[in-house]
Amino acid sequence: MARFFRKRDKNRGMPPGSLIFIGSRKVEEIIVTIFNYDNEKVTIFPLDDIREAAPYRTSPEITWINVDGIHDPDVIKNLGETFDLHPLLLEDILNTGQRPKLDDFDSCLTIITKMLQWDEGSRKIISEQVSIILGDTWVITLQEQPGDVFDTVRERINKAKGRVRNCGADYLAYALLDTIVDNYIYIVERIGEKVEDLEVLILNNGGGHIPTAINALKQEIHFLRKSIRPVQEAILKLTKLETPLIEETTRPFLKDLQDHITHACEAVDTYSDLLSDHFNTYNSLINNRMNDIMRVLTVIATIFIPITFLAGIYGMNFDYMPELRWKFAYFIVWGLFLLVIGGMLSYFKKKKWL
Repeated sequence: MARFFRKRDKNRGMPPGSLIFIGSRKVEEIIVTIFNYDNEKVTIFPLDDIREAAPYRTSPEITWINVDGIHDPDVIKNLGETFDLHPLLLEDILNTGQRPKLDDFDSCLTIITKMLQWDEGSRKIISEQVSIILGDTWVITLQEQPGDVFDTVRERINKAKGRVRNCGADYLAYALLDTIVDNYIYIVERIGEKVEDLEVLILNNGGGHIPTAINALKQEIHFLRKSIRPVQEAILKLTKLETPLIEETTRPFLKDLQDHITHACEAVDTYSDLLSDHFNTYNSLINNRMNDIMRVLTVIATIFIPITFLAGIYGMNFDYMPELRWKFAYFIVWGLFLLVIGGMLSYFKKKKWL
């Protein structure tokens, strides 16, 4: 399946709000996990049926419902009915090629984003869609498969580290977004290291594989930009949004998050420009090297033209060639050759052609 775009043949011509999964199934069974906590205690347990989460919609504690696997439209439909979610929101959740965005509904806020991870083996970015839904006292996260970047948030909830256990659901949503953005920065730094290493290889005449390496990094940077640029727009919109779901005490953290995502986007643009400069530098070095080679070959050819002419004259079959009978004629001709070569080399150096 294409990395940049998802085919949408399944829902072509369907009415808005149709629940059709678009993407590749990445997990056999959907796993639902509940984190229910306040500043004194935390409870973690799985759910067999998403409809069993209905009591947590009005729970006084903070509830985080994490869903691993979004391939079953019936489960997503049940989730929407349980938490009174808009059909268009459910449609976006099922479309794994959805552009990251922020939606403000009557009872909740939704941020659809991309969770990125760097695969060192393939040297490529792996993308997964994550939907974060914020309600009054609850947060729902929906992922394509188990395994994410939220382990630090889970640890802070379990061990009561930081502010998360003393704040509302809006701070939990911020903490999840902040973890995703921090991972963006980590990936940008990894790619930046490879871009800078590539510069050293180019200057040290690294070899013919450099254009392939540049193109591979360019593709990853374009994919990274496509993934995180809309997230920057969504977070900017979130910081300016007037909604009772976000407390004033959380807004400074959202502005800090905006700074982080802006830093990541600027770094992506910088490394993209650097790769273009690297490619131009590589081509310049190749052209200079080719010019040096052509200059040497031209000098050699230019030197051999006059001595070839002299050798042709000397080797012609005339009956009367006075030099042919001379005892030192052969050495005289070689001396003439060397004199011509030395004279031409001196002339080239004087003209600064060498």
